Amino acid sequence: MQVVATAGHVDHGKSTLVEALTGANPDRLAEERRRGLTIELGYCWTSWPEVGEVAFVDVPGHERFLTTMLSGVGSVPAALFVVAADDPWMPQAAEHLAALDALRVRHAVVAVTRADLADPGPAAARAAAEVARTSLAGAPVVAVSGRTGMGLDDLRSALTTMVASLPDPDPQADVRLWVDRRFTVRGSGTVVTGTLPAGTVRVGDTLVLGDTPLRVRSVQALGRDRSAVSGVARVALNLTGRVDDLGRGSVLVTPGAWHHTTVVDVRISGDDRPPVAPVLHIGAADVGVRCRPLADDLVRLTLDRPLPLRIGDRALLRDPGRRMIWRADVLDPDPPRFRRRGAAARRALQLAGADGTPHLADELARRGLLHRQRLRQLGIPLARGEHLTVGPWLVAPGLAKTVADRLPTLVQAHARTHPLDPAAPLTVLASQLRLPTPDLVRALVRPPLEVVGGRVIAPGADGLPPKIRKAVEQVRRDLSAAPFAAPTADRLRELDLDDRALGAAERSGRLWRAGPGIVLLPDAADTAVELLGELDQPFTTSAARERLGTTRRVVLPLLDRLDKAGRTRRLPDDRREIVR
Repeated sequence: MQVVATAGHVDHGKSTLVEALTGANPDRLAEERRRGLTIELGYCWTSWPEVGEVAFVDVPGHERFLTTMLSGVGSVPAALFVVAADDPWMPQAAEHLAALDALRVRHAVVAVTRADLADPGPAAARAAAEVARTSLAGAPVVAVSGRTGMGLDDLRSALTTMVASLPDPDPQADVRLWVDRRFTVRGSGTVVTGTLPAGTVRVGDTLVLGDTPLRVRSVQALGRDRSAVSGVARVALNLTGRVDDLGRGSVLVTPGAWHHTTVVDVRISGDDRPPVAPVLHIGAADVGVRCRPLADDLVRLTLDRPLPLRIGDRALLRDPGRRMIWRADVLDPDPPRFRRRGAAARRALQLAGADGTPHLADELARRGLLHRQRLRQLGIPLARGEHLTVGPWLVAPGLAKTVADRLPTLVQAHARTHPLDPAAPLTVLASQLRLPTPDLVRALVRPPLEVVGGRVIAPGADGLPPKIRKAVEQVRRDLSAAPFAAPTADRLRELDLDDRALGAAERSGRLWRAGPGIVLLPDAADTAVELLGELDQPFTTSAARERLGTTRRVVLPLLDRLDKAGRTRRLPDDRREIVR
């Protein structure tokens, strides 16, 4: 399926033309038919042998309904631009054309209607001249009469050629459906409609509205039930869940695939400057924003409500009072906060070369660090490069060098502050470096620094001042003669080894604390398992005590540690066996 939106001044025959092409009247409201004026979006469809199904979104042309018009064209890749042969170039035609140009719609056909009432030549020439200055340049201009049928074959041929040239969207893309209509069907419940630009929606899928999950009960396209529909397509979804906040302008997306933002940096184009509080139009949504200039054509927008945006999205800024429109290209939907004076100017320099095309190397250079999930949410394709990959994280070369260069200074500062614990924990370093996980610090440690037991240590820094090192060496000598004759509390006090000193000795790998107040050599667990393996299995606590040549004070916490380590197994009768 392909979708085409109409555009043009009020009462220039858009709806009549759609009816002539499809055989169906897009004006569904009694008020519309009574007044001969489109008020809400209308939808009709047909099927042409050359291109298959084609759906039309008929938009209102009256200036009072411009917001509705923009909600209809926001997600549509092609347009049927309509002007009347018996009218001059009109303001709404200019405004609709400016909107299509700002959205960079490149596929279009221009229809000069009412060719049976006036010479279409002047209107066609003016329309072609106006269109030539926009993204629609080169669009064919066809004279037609919806009333008599004159020129309809030529118009259908031009539309067929245009539709055939439209690119095929990715059916595997993440879904983002801008809702342009909501209604209730008796016996079914809430139904929403919208233009699906890409991706696939299936019966049973879960989509989210902000943080609210909604299940797709059924899917319709072109009036028929479908098990799945891929974009581009007009779709109607029957939804279940908390639908209270669902309405025109709502956005349904693939869970976890989009970044909902209230702050976005954009590049604008258009005459003059936008006001402080314009209206942002994207998809079927219109949102009030606050506009803060950064530099020249760069501005930061603060949205009244979150929207799921990606780098490269195109939106419109509109000043309703002056009837002016600006194109807005999304450069960054997840920008850094301004914390210091001059931050806006520095940000403008960062974005100077950005054009709304997401490149991994450029985004990493600006951000330093990105998670794979955020890559997807921002629409940044994964690519090979000079970046460092650490699990789900991608690190820019510049940030990697900066962190590696800072680590020795941070480790040395930690050692001076904590002489009994000079090895800096990875978690502490991650916090100081403002990194989200210690794994990144581990990956960026460079020799002569080394990671030991979750800590970063400098060469020669074993964590033991001379006095404590001497006491620890005395304990090690005593244990060398009797490996499981742990020193008593009195002996430890005599050697001036308190908990902090023993902790430092353990972290340095010189001692092992089997339990509170029980200090052994670092290889005591391996030695114990070897000796206990020589006993008849299973063995009693008493047998273990005798084989290790120690006391119950030592053997009980030692066996408990071995149990927890999975090296011994305690049986229901309190005997144990070695786990082999």
